[in-house]
Amino acid sequence: MVSLVRAPISAGGLRAPRFLPGHHEMPPLVHTTMLRAPPSSLRRNPEVASPHSSRAHSLFGEFLTPEVPQEDLADGRPWGDHAGKEAPVEVDPSFGSWELVVVGVASICWGGGLLCLLLWRAPLERNSSQPPPAASPPFPRTTPEGSLELHQGAELPAPSASADEAPLQSPDPEVVTVGKLSFRPQEVLGRGAGGTFVFRGHFDGRDVAVKRLLPESVRLVDREVQLLRESDAHPNVVRYFCTEVDGQFHYIALELCSATLQQYVESSVFPGKGMDSLSLLTQTMSGLAHLHSLSIAHRDLKPCNILISAPDGQGRLRAVISDFGLCKKLQGGHQSFSLGSGIPGTEGWIAPEMLREDAQESPTCGVDIFSAGCIFYYVLSHGQHPFGHSFHRQANILAGTYQLLRLQQDTHSHLVGRDLIEAMISSDPRLRPSAAQVLQHPFFWGPEKQLQFFQDVSDRLEKEPADGPLVSALEAGSLAVGRGNWQLRLSAPLQADLRKFRRYQGSSVRDLLRAMRNKKHHYYELPSNVQQALGSLPHGFVQYFLDRFPCLLLHTHRAMRLCAAERLFQRYYCQGE
Repeated sequence: MVSLVRAPISAGGLRAPRFLPGHHEMPPLVHTTMLRAPPSSLRRNPEVASPHSSRAHSLFGEFLTPEVPQEDLADGRPWGDHAGKEAPVEVDPSFGSWELVVVGVASICWGGGLLCLLLWRAPLERNSSQPPPAASPPFPRTTPEGSLELHQGAELPAPSASADEAPLQSPDPEVVTVGKLSFRPQEVLGRGAGGTFVFRGHFDGRDVAVKRLLPESVRLVDREVQLLRESDAHPNVVRYFCTEVDGQFHYIALELCSATLQQYVESSVFPGKGMDSLSLLTQTMSGLAHLHSLSIAHRDLKPCNILISAPDGQGRLRAVISDFGLCKKLQGGHQSFSLGSGIPGTEGWIAPEMLREDAQESPTCGVDIFSAGCIFYYVLSHGQHPFGHSFHRQANILAGTYQLLRLQQDTHSHLVGRDLIEAMISSDPRLRPSAAQVLQHPFFWGPEKQLQFFQDVSDRLEKEPADGPLVSALEAGSLAVGRGNWQLRLSAPLQADLRKFRRYQGSSVRDLLRAMRNKKHHYYELPSNVQQALGSLPHGFVQYFLDRFPCLLLHTHRAMRLCAAERLFQRYYCQGE
């Protein structure tokens, strides 16, 4: 219950207005009726009623106070006395509340409309007062200290004389500029581990790939940049341009490429399909051999880390090795590295020795050869993995269980490819070839080199005794190589021509090579029907014999490894085999 308390009489003889003690919030009825008219009890008691001169005014007093005729107030009597002579007026408490609501809503709507109008006209007036932008506005760049500055040579507008003049143009909010680098965060080219992103950007007037790394990776950034500087002179290693740093990230500007190897293999509409698989794999191994020659182990080779460059002026493409974040420099002539910092690489492409707890030796650059062997099969099989689907892949790698189903045919190309890949993905890293040895494998030989090798072998064996080590090695398994009597596999015109000059043994590989050498030397003296059967030199000629004897090149290359150190055969073998 709220009571009205009368305050003491002041010195002037006037009573102070009454107040409501003991209640922090008046009831709703008081808000609407108490401000309009005094209670009837107060109007009848002149000792309680407040004088008109001391009556407090409220904000809405003019709306809420009943009108009193001026003539009634002229006699000096309080308006309560006049009201007492008239009939009491019933006041509806809800009438004032409704007026307040109407007035409040109208005020809010009017003020909101005015605010929207001001906000809409402000940018129009600001834009109309600014001069038109230049044809190519300079991108601002953020220095490490956080200040903004323009590229060298850009002109700054004159400072404004007053606040009403046009301000400086704001930079493009979609472009991030750090030092000489600029990029749009929306143009993401790739994502990596540890919050790494790669964006399409610009550096010194050229398109680049901007790799953004977190500051926590500063050690990895320094190592990656150092290794890039050492190795990027090779055409099959991604080119490095510069490094920039701001308050949040580290940035590395790299060569911008058109696609990854994964996109090249799995996309049927890739514009660079003119690049044949053999050339692509050759360039990949050339880049890897360059890294290994610098004692750098990549440790994370996979299809998405091998890039296809943009076409050069002649439309040629290059395969380049990228992503040096997990690379390791082998110091002091060491051929291996420790795993103290964990297992590097991507699951499904990691060599088995990296995963074995009982490994007897530290991993070497052979881990890259294993990954490259998986990549070779991935390319040749158009997207398959030698160790199966991703769910069982790493377990199959540890068990040494693989399947090369796409290289099962009894053809020369499948046999040489299978031979190379099986050596590269061997579970024993000591049995894997080096990168240089991979490049010397017959898998990469063209028809000219193949034909020259057959001719050099035949010349070398011409004076060798039949029971010597070279001839014995060559003739071992001759029936499988020649598929029985090799003469019966030849076309009739060639068989007839061979019988004209000398006698050949159909079970001898040496005689088969001799026949090939003789027909190559006298090719233009052969009858037209024989030339037509053999095809053109060297492509058709070599293909004629390899189609009939798919194992001939591999078998001969293995047998002649005894002569690898000889000058004549050094071009066919990697020294140190």
